[in-house]
Amino acid sequence: MKASVILPTYNESENITRLIRSIKDCLPADWEREILVVDDNSPDGTFTVVRDAFAGDPEVRPYLRTEDRGLAKSIRAGIDLATGDRIVVMDTDFTHDPAEIPKLLHVGQMYDLVSGSRFCAGGSMQDTQHYLASLAFNWLMRIVLRTQVQDNLGGYFTMDARRLKSLPLDRIFYGYGDYFFRLLFHVEKVGMTIVEVPARYMARNAGDSKSNFMKLLFTYTSAMLRLRMESRGTPGR
Repeated sequence: MKASVILPTYNESENITRLIRSIKDCLPADWEREILVVDDNSPDGTFTVVRDAFAGDPEVRPYLRTEDRGLAKSIRAGIDLATGDRIVVMDTDFTHDPAEIPKLLHVGQMYDLVSGSRFCAGGSMQDTQHYLASLAFNWLMRIVLRTQVQDNLGGYFTMDARRLKSLPLDRIFYGYGDYFFRLLFHVEKVGMTIVEVPARYMARNAGDSKSNFMKLLFTYTSAMLRLRMESRGTPGR
C-alpha cells in the first residue's frame, strides 16, 4: 500500500522542513509513501525551502502553483497529482500532529474516510478559544445539515484515493476550510463510510495564521446554507 500525504502551503517556511521530517518518521515502515507539498507561490519562499532541503529525495515532491490559488484548490491539485492508494490531507503549521497518521491509516483500511476529530470522545485542541468557537459552529452545522459528524471543520483526514477521485471534486474543493464539510456531505450522499477518531489539535508552531474569524464565519455560514439547500433532494435529509 502507498500513502500520499498532501501538504498545502502558504508562507510556512518556518515549519515545513521539520514537519516533513516528522511525517517521514511517523509514516508506518510497511507503507510506501510520497509527500506532496503544494505551494501557493509563498512570498516567504516555502517552495524553494522544500526543493532545496529535499533535493534528491524521491519521497518529497514540491509543486509550485501561481494561478487560481487557495487552500482547497491546492488540496485538489495534490489529489490530482497523488499516486497512492490512500490520501492523507493535513495542515502545515503543526496544528495536525503527524503522530496521528498511523492511526488514521490503520482505521482507513476499514472505512472510506477517516477524520481526526477534536470533538469525539478523546479529541481535544490546545487553543481553547478556537476550540470553543469551532465547537459552537459545529453544533449549528449538525442541526442545519442534519449530520452525525461531530467535527465538520477539522480537515485532518485520510481517504481511499480511488473513491475520493470518483467524487465531484470541482463542486467540493474551492474556498477555504469549507471544502471539508462539502466533502463530508458528498461522501455521505453516495453512501461511502465515514468514521471519526479522536485527535489532539496542537497550537501553531511558527508563523502567522491566515484565518480571519469574521470573514470565515460569513463564508462558512453561506456555504453551509447553500449545502442545506442542495441537500433538500437527498433522502434522509
